[in-house]
Amino acid sequence: MPHTNTIEISSDQPTTTTAMSFRDQLHALYAPHQKPGHLSFTYGTAGFRTLASTLDSVVFTVGILASLRSKYLNGQTIGIMITASHNPPQDNGIKLIDPQGEMLEASWEAYATKLANLGTEEEVFAEVERLAQNLGIDLNDGVSGNVIIARDSRESGLALTKATIDGLKTMGTKVTDYQLLTTPELHYLVKCINTQGAYGEVSEVGYYKKLSTAFRNIYENFVQSDSKIQITIDAANGIGGPKAETLFTEYLSQYVDFQLVNNQYQDPQALNVGSGADFVKTNQKLPNNITPEPLKLYASFDGDADRVVFYYVDSNSVFKLLDGDKIATLLAGFFKDLVSKSPAKLSESCQIGVVQTAYANGSSTNHITDVLQVPVVCTPTGVKHLHHEAAKFDIGVYFEANGHGTVLFSESLLSLLQTIEPSTPQEQRSIQTLIEISNLINQTVGDAISDLLTVLIVLSIKQWTPDNWDESYTDLPNRLAKVIVPDRHVFKTINAERQLTSPKGLQLQIDDAVSKYNGGRSFVRASGTEDAVRVYAEAASKSECEELSKEVCELVKSSVGL
Repeated sequence: MPHTNTIEISSDQPTTTTAMSFRDQLHALYAPHQKPGHLSFTYGTAGFRTLASTLDSVVFTVGILASLRSKYLNGQTIGIMITASHNPPQDNGIKLIDPQGEMLEASWEAYATKLANLGTEEEVFAEVERLAQNLGIDLNDGVSGNVIIARDSRESGLALTKATIDGLKTMGTKVTDYQLLTTPELHYLVKCINTQGAYGEVSEVGYYKKLSTAFRNIYENFVQSDSKIQITIDAANGIGGPKAETLFTEYLSQYVDFQLVNNQYQDPQALNVGSGADFVKTNQKLPNNITPEPLKLYASFDGDADRVVFYYVDSNSVFKLLDGDKIATLLAGFFKDLVSKSPAKLSESCQIGVVQTAYANGSSTNHITDVLQVPVVCTPTGVKHLHHEAAKFDIGVYFEANGHGTVLFSESLLSLLQTIEPSTPQEQRSIQTLIEISNLINQTVGDAISDLLTVLIVLSIKQWTPDNWDESYTDLPNRLAKVIVPDRHVFKTINAERQLTSPKGLQLQIDDAVSKYNGGRSFVRASGTEDAVRVYAEAASKSECEELSKEVCELVKSSVGL
C-alpha cells in the first residue's frame, strides 16, 4: 500500500468567520444531514459508535464541534478519526483527538452529545451560539480552526468523511484529509503538528521512520542474536495490515521476518470477521487462517490497529493467550529491571506504576504487586481513565485486558535520561534502552504496531520464547459474557466499575454467588456502545468460572425482568 496522500479541503467562505456567515453556511449545508427524529446518540469512551447508516447527521455535527474546539484552543489542530475499531463491518463511528494526541477533554463529550441530538437547523445554530458565548469563543476574531481527518477501511468511511467535512465547512475550518490511516497514526500526526515536529515528522513516513529507527537502534546495540525475529500477524482484514506491511517491508526487513494473514483490507465485509484481537480475546481461540506451529508467537490487531493481543500453542497444541495483562506485566518487569541498573539518581527517584481496569485478571494484579513489587491503580474502563492515571508516574504502563494500551514517560524522566552521566557500561545500556523505548512506544494512544514492535524487542533482549513469557504467572480461568438488556443505563457502578448501585439488590446477589466459588470474582458493567451489559467472571477452575458466569448472567436477566 502506498504511503497516504493528503487532501487539503478549502472552504467556500472567507478566513474570517462571522456568526452570520456560519448561519449562511449552515443553511446551505444542513438539509442533507438532518437527524432522523427517532434516533438518539451518546458520545462515549469510543466517541460515537453505531450502525453506519444512522451516523450522517452525527458526523456533520462533530465537524462543527471540532471547529469550535480548535478555535477555543487558538487554532491548534484537532483530529477526527472515523472508525468503529473492532465492531462488525456494518458499524462505524467518529471520535475527536485533542492537540497532544489524547482523547477529547471529558467536558466536551456532553457538548458533542447535545449537538448530535438536535433535530433542526435552528436548534443547531442556537446551540453553537450558546456554546461560543459560554466558552468565550469569539466567532468574529479571525482565529481559523484547523482539523485533520482520517478513516479506517470500512465501506461507509468515505461518505461519512464527506459529511464530516461539510460540518467543518460551516466554520471555514482548514481541513486536511489523510484518507486511510490507523487510529494511532492519526493521534501521532495530531501531536506532531501541535509540537511543530518535536514529537516526530508530520507525515506517515515520519511515523514509520520514528518507530523503525528506535527499533533498529535497540536491536543493533542490545539484541544478541544473528537471526531475524519471527512473527505472524492477523490483521483482522483491517487497515493495520497494509501499514504493518509497509513498515516491515520498507524499513525493518533486515530484522523481522513477518507473515500477514487476514489482510484483505480492501474487502470491507471481511473486517473483524472470525479474526482480530477482540475475536481472539473473547473466544480465547485462534483466528481464521492460522495453522499454528508449537511455541511460535502470533499476534492479532483489531480493525483500526489500536490494540493487539499475542498467543501461541504449547507443545501439546493447547492455545495460550497473551493479552493486555501479559503485555503490561512483561513491560513493567522490563522497565523495573532497566531502572534498577541505572545510576542511583535515576533508580532512586523513578516511579513506575501499572494501571488496570476491573477486567484485569486477578493473577496479573497479584504478580505485579507481589512479585514485581510495582504499584497498581485500578480505573473505570476506557483508555482516557487509564491514560490520566498513567501520566502520574515517571513510567506509567497501562493496558486493558483487551490489548489496548501504551506506556507514558514523564517529561522530567526524559530530561533526566538526556543529561544523566553513567558510570558503568551497564548503566549506559539501561539509559540508552529507556531513551530508545520511549521513541518506539506511541505515547499518544494504544498502538498495535508500536506495541507489537516493543514486545518483540523486549522478548528478544530477554531471550524469551512465548512460553517463557507465559510462565511468568498463570491466569485464573475467566470468562466475559454479554447480556442484551432493554436499557443499559439502569446499570450504575462505583469503585472503578467493580460494584453496582443499580438495579437495587443485584450487587448483593452477585456477592452471594461469588462466595460459592474458590477464587471467585465477578462484576457487571453497562456497555458503552450498545444496550447490553458485560459480565466478567473468574474462578480457580474453568468449570467453576463457567458456572459463576452463567449464574451472574441469569441474575442480570432477572434484575430487568428478562
